[in-house]
Amino acid sequence: MTSIILKANQLQCDIRPDLGGCIAGLWHHSVPVLRSTKGDELQTVRQCASFPMVPYSNRQAFAHMQWHGATYALTPNFAPEPHAIHGAGWDRAWDVVRSSASSVTLQLQHTADARWPFDFSATQTIVLTGEALTVQMSVTNTADAPAPVGLGWHPYFAKHGPDHLDFSAQGRWEMNADKLPTERLPNTGLNQDCVELSVDHCFEGWRGPLHLRNARFAIAVTSDLPYLVVFTRPDRDNIAIEPVSHVNNALNLLASGTATADALGVRVLQSGETFSAQMRIEVQSRYTQAL
Repeated sequence: MTSIILKANQLQCDIRPDLGGCIAGLWHHSVPVLRSTKGDELQTVRQCASFPMVPYSNRQAFAHMQWHGATYALTPNFAPEPHAIHGAGWDRAWDVVRSSASSVTLQLQHTADARWPFDFSATQTIVLTGEALTVQMSVTNTADAPAPVGLGWHPYFAKHGPDHLDFSAQGRWEMNADKLPTERLPNTGLNQDCVELSVDHCFEGWRGPLHLRNARFAIAVTSDLPYLVVFTRPDRDNIAIEPVSHVNNALNLLASGTATADALGVRVLQSGETFSAQMRIEVQSRYTQAL
């Protein structure tokens, strides 16, 4: 499928509705803000710049989830990991509802299956202005009974060096060898250079903005979601900065009694009810070479 290209002043955003409704690339002039591939050249969503996570984010432990006393087997979708990860929307084609030179609205209809046992519909609207990319997403419970939902985004910010990350939080969930959260400890966030940074954790109590600065850009990430997953290592050329609505593996943590639904960010929608959120990536250039 041909990509949809949005342009606004110096920014360009390529979108692939057929590959998980993902953003293939985001550039300021020709310089990638996110890890970027031209839309028509993108082969898999796992190489994209950003993708939507719905109706949950991060991992469901060992591709199982517990809800109201029942255990549901899910489809592992991130080999070689044994978990189900990032929801049912990122590996599905989305329909184009409307598009213009600077915005596009996509929609997904999901019928209960092994990827997620409850019916839902989701809509995302991607808007590009001269200084920012804004994404709004809504998920509606179309099942006949109450169902849990979550959402988020998974943008990969390109490292340009020297990168510095700065955001405030109130806690961080520690993680075991299976990449699953174990306990919440107090944590004030991060304010450090990224050259030696190794992190793969869910932070809570994030209110934004998150600032990422390097030789190329000063970037500010904001969202109305209170959790933030940050993943990078020194050997990676990008930093995943993921605003999300709940703690990793939240439904199984809830069933185990680790924490309450409110403490984990678990949301339950009645039939026909909708949950919405947004993320904004503001980009300011810090480089001065001729363009």
